[in-house]
Amino acid sequence: MVNSNAQPGDRDSLNGLGQWDDFIEEQVYPEPHARAREDYRNYTAPPRDGIREFYRQNHHFQTYDLVQQKRREFLGLHRRKMSVLESLNFLNTLIDDSDPDIELDQLQHLLQTAEAIRADGHEEWFVLTGLLHDLGKVLCLFGEPQWAVTGDTFPVGCQFSDRIVYSELFDQNPDAADSRYNHPLGVYEAGCGLRNVLLSWGHDEYCYHVFKNHLPEAGLCMIRYHSFYAWHREGEYDYLCDDHDREMLTWVQQFNEYDLYSKLPEPPDWKQLQPYYMGLIEKHFPAMLDF
Repeated sequence: MVNSNAQPGDRDSLNGLGQWDDFIEEQVYPEPHARAREDYRNYTAPPRDGIREFYRQNHHFQTYDLVQQKRREFLGLHRRKMSVLESLNFLNTLIDDSDPDIELDQLQHLLQTAEAIRADGHEEWFVLTGLLHDLGKVLCLFGEPQWAVTGDTFPVGCQFSDRIVYSELFDQNPDAADSRYNHPLGVYEAGCGLRNVLLSWGHDEYCYHVFKNHLPEAGLCMIRYHSFYAWHREGEYDYLCDDHDREMLTWVQQFNEYDLYSKLPEPPDWKQLQPYYMGLIEKHFPAMLDF
């Protein structure tokens, strides 16, 4: 396990995971300060076919009961045993052939994130978090549909915030009309802590459970909440948070800068970088992990 004492400073609706990632990076939160903040998060005319349809399915099917079902189905981590390298290669079979602007596969995105963190002199655990944070997307290769793997995450079991992207599409979600769930607290108590809140099912939560015994708490929170934009970008759901969540928020926001703003003119050279990253992986992780 990596230790740290640092302090913070239907699945075809999208043609590949890269389409969603590029949309977020290019349109929602592109390079900071390049344009006014209000020029972004414009979902009325998304640049990618299928974005609204993706969220129609996501917001329709992501219910409190569905999330509980998926957790029972996948969090036993009994699908297969893989090394970290095998999981990177397994994920890297998902390539977006539909994007005319950039040819970044999933491994290159992870390497760019990790290399940006490394270039700023952060500790090994932080670099590894950048390399591993999206490995939960192997869920797609286990047959999960896109709407149950990628996209923004949000709490289920309580009222859906109007700051969630395409929040109007929750009108088709049965929980929105269920008196148990359609008020701010829903099934939760104020200040219960996010660790006691179920978020919509996706790669973040799955990846957190794969690595929860192998990374420090800050890295685990980066992985678990990096898609929870309603919280770390919009400031929603603070009433569910405890002091630990508020402490970890700084780390999640710091990580988000690297996740979104780390595109480089040239993709990283995996052959050149592989010895360094394999050394880190072998130093900090067991030979095989449960997925």
